Formats: sequence, structure tokens, C-alpha cells
Amino acid sequence: MAGAILPRLIAAATLLICVAAAHASSAGVRDCADCPEMVEIPAGTFVMGADAGETGRPEGPPRRVTIEKPFALGRYEVTHAQYAAFVSATGYSAPGPCRTLVGGVFANSPAHDWRDPGLGAAPKPDEPVVCVSWRDAKAYVAWLAATTGQPYRLPTEAEWEYAARAGSTTEYAWETDMEGGCAYANLYDADAAGLAFGWAPSACGDGAKFLSRVGAYKPNAFGLHDMIGNVWEWTQDCYVIPYPSIPTDGRAIEAAGACERRTVRGAAWMTRTDRARSSFRGRDPEAARFSYFGFRVARDNR
Repeated sequence: MAGAILPRLIAAATLLICVAAAHASSAGVRDCADCPEMVEIPAGTFVMGADAGETGRPEGPPRRVTIEKPFALGRYEVTHAQYAAFVSATGYSAPGPCRTLVGGVFANSPAHDWRDPGLGAAPKPDEPVVCVSWRDAKAYVAWLAATTGQPYRLPTEAEWEYAARAGSTTEYAWETDMEGGCAYANLYDADAAGLAFGWAPSACGDGAKFLSRVGAYKPNAFGLHDMIGNVWEWTQDCYVIPYPSIPTDGRAIEAAGACERRTVRGAAWMTRTDRARSSFRGRDPEAARFSYFGFRVARDNR
């Protein structure tokens, strides 16, 4: 019976999402000169997760989630310039080590941090900030909220997947073909194959070896860029497997006690394409800093 019900739920949820996407505002809003540009994401219902995953990393069970209220989400990942404005205003310290490429392999490097993530060149202002932990991201959104008087926060995992899918129900947000994403996402592909990570690059080329500027690729139906690729994005949620039966209203999943790992979503410049599925879930400690981790912000509507 459950197997017969789920396809009907998926079809109904897809219809609701497509209607919502059609009414999503493409106009962005900034609450200050250095603030991220925000896009309103409409309320809606979707099927979160998939009957997929790797050993120890299930992506389900699929569940019907209703985002009950519209919210705003950054059109782009938080940039190096935006994070630098925060550090300049507050004196916030986010030193290394950062896990980055050292001699061609990934290693924790005390010599690298968000100012110099060790990717061969100084970060550009319009590239996403990297080498920031979940705690660093939380400090940024707290400052942004205090500065603007607006309720900024990290997106929940459910909000993130809802926004990334933007009405799609295929494994990959752009289409069913995992090799067709180079117009939409900065992943490990032919243009970065020389890095030789030990996993296969996709056959297409996206024009970037490491980070790309935000917004360099096509947006999704909600007008959001880089939901897949460029950098993994921290979410508010504690990483829990399998998905619990509740909440199903878009709220964050929190642990009863201390949270050992937070969920990251969306893949990065060094990610193999099979991990670029909309449902794929990463999980890392709150204090971890990697040259392929960043974040985008959410904001409640008053």
C-alpha cells in the first residue's frame, strides 16, 4: 500500500511546487549595502529525500514536507566580500586550520583560513567565502540580524532541499542526466580533471578548476544560483539518520543532546557528480573548516 501511495504523493507535491515556482518573485531584496541579495521562496509541499544513499549515508526515507510559510533565501552563497565586511565590523576571529589542498592532497593546514584558502590565488570578492565552520556561519547570521533588525538565520535542511529542487523531482535538479549539469553547477569535471582526486570527473566542462564567482551558472526555477555546486552549504540541522517522522513542517531537526555533526548540502567544486543529487546529505562537525564549505542565509518574513 505504501508503495502505491508514495507516487501519488510525489505527483501531488510536484504540482504544488510547480505552482509555487511559477509565482515565486524573481526580484531580489537587500537589507543593507553589504547584505546578501534575498529571494522570496513561496510556501509549498514537496517530497523530501530519496530511497538512495551510500553506506552509512541514507537519504530517506522519503517524506512529505510542507513549508508552511514563505521565507527568503540568499540568491547566492555568501561571498568573500560580504564575510569580510562582517569580520571588519566585529573583529571576529576565524583562524585556521582549514582542510585544503596541500601538495595536491587534502590536509588540515594551519597556514590557511578564509582569507587564503590555499586554492592557488587570492579569493575574489564575488567568490563564495570558504574555510568557515558552522559556528562561523552562525556568528555571521547573528551579526546580520543584529545589524539589519531582520530575522536572518541559516536555512533548515528541509527548506534547503525544497529551494534546491524548485519543483523538480528528478535525482539531479537540472535533469535526469548526471552528466548534464555543467551549465548549472561547478563540480569536479573535465576542466578540473588534472587535480586527480581519485574519483572520476564528469565528462562535461563547467569552466572552473576551483571556486567560481557566485551566479556564474544558470539559476533554478526559484531564481537561485549555485544551490548545487561551488561550495557545500551549512544548514541549521543536526545530522540525523534515518529521517525522523517529525518535523514535517520545514523546521530544523535537532538532537536531544549535543549535536555531533551538522548537515551540509549541495556539493562543491571538488565533488563527484553522483553526490550532486538534490537529496544527498553531508555531515560534519560544527567546528570543521574546509576550502569547499560555505553557506547561504535565510530570513523569516515578518
